[in-house]
Amino acid sequence: MKTILITAYAVNPYKGSEDGSGWNFIKQAARFNKVIAITRQNNAPDIERYIKENPEKCFENLKFKYFDLPYWMRFWKRKNRGALLYFYLWQMALPNFIKKEKTDFDIAHNLNFHNDWTPTFLHKLGKPLVWGPVEHHPPIPKEFIRNVYGFSPWLIDRLYDFTKNFLRRYNPAIRKAYKKAEIVIAGHSGVLNKLPVKVKRIEMMSLVGADVPPTVSKKKKDGFTVISIGRFVPLKGFDITVKAFARFYNRLPDEKRKKTTLELVGKGALKDYLVKLGKDSGLGESLKITEWMPANELTKKYNEADVFLFPSHEGAGMVVVEALSFGLPVICFDNNGPGEIVNDKCAFKVRAGDYDSTVETFAGYLTTLYENRDLRKKMSNEAKKTFLEKYYWNKKGEKLRDWYNSLTIEK
Repeated sequence: MKTILITAYAVNPYKGSEDGSGWNFIKQAARFNKVIAITRQNNAPDIERYIKENPEKCFENLKFKYFDLPYWMRFWKRKNRGALLYFYLWQMALPNFIKKEKTDFDIAHNLNFHNDWTPTFLHKLGKPLVWGPVEHHPPIPKEFIRNVYGFSPWLIDRLYDFTKNFLRRYNPAIRKAYKKAEIVIAGHSGVLNKLPVKVKRIEMMSLVGADVPPTVSKKKKDGFTVISIGRFVPLKGFDITVKAFARFYNRLPDEKRKKTTLELVGKGALKDYLVKLGKDSGLGESLKITEWMPANELTKKYNEADVFLFPSHEGAGMVVVEALSFGLPVICFDNNGPGEIVNDKCAFKVRAGDYDSTVETFAGYLTTLYENRDLRKKMSNEAKKTFLEKYYWNKKGEKLRDWYNSLTIEK
């Protein structure tokens, strides 16, 4: 049994997204090896409470250490404001902290943030380094941001993308990290096109996963429910969600509209815009917008849905994997994010074209699934199969174990 040092900025067993994946990767590593996990002090209360209240055998192999920069180096940080800069400085300081603690380990694994354009410095510790999964959000196509949300969001998106590309190419610390890593884990295929140097070895694994959901018998119903979950920001494409659903909905006979619903679960700056968009599109009470909710309530929402509509431009998509675990057919973009998570047996993937025809394609797939219950059932079975084969956390843990075992440890 090896000892794996894992550094993860964001770890929380009670949260989803980055924090949730950080927790689950660490937990999976501890199924097969001893793990020393280093994260921020603010994550400690939830981690310690969860371990105390949910004893599992793998926790016997797991030890957490907590590290933050001195107050004078972080007083300016407020929640997400300054998070990336703080993360960079935190990463830089980690090797000295680990040396000072005299931490003994065999393999170092830099886990998250999951971006491929800020470096890890763990190679300074002189042990085999695993880095990732790393990935990035590609730029949002102009048709779907500037023409919808205006010049300012488009400019911010493009400046963000320029900065990422600049840092990958010209930051020597990033180039050195890629050269030194024994294994780079790419979260999607777009990472391969952005590598600034030749790497020793690259493996593919999405950063998203889920556990098998509780078994709940779905009630037979006459209606049709479409669900979409995420932050209400341009990246997630909720404008397409509402407009595509509206086209599909407004083509239904009046009596069928009463049993057809679109539910959006999330929060964000675009909520009022989406409410107005739904009203202007004639959706009325068929559009429901619900704030974030506890996991057990979200489970109920997944179980009540028939289709997961997710035209997001992002490079990942935790909610897509959750939808697959509940057997929901998915409609999404054919991109490096959701488009690589799903396949043609469990999802309809839409290539981005001009805005209007893209919305029409999404609407057409909604109609197809609405009219063909047998197809929905077939795609539902394929969704569950895809989840179990690729995104069930235990499967990811086994792959991680194999990668650790393949590394040569010098004593």
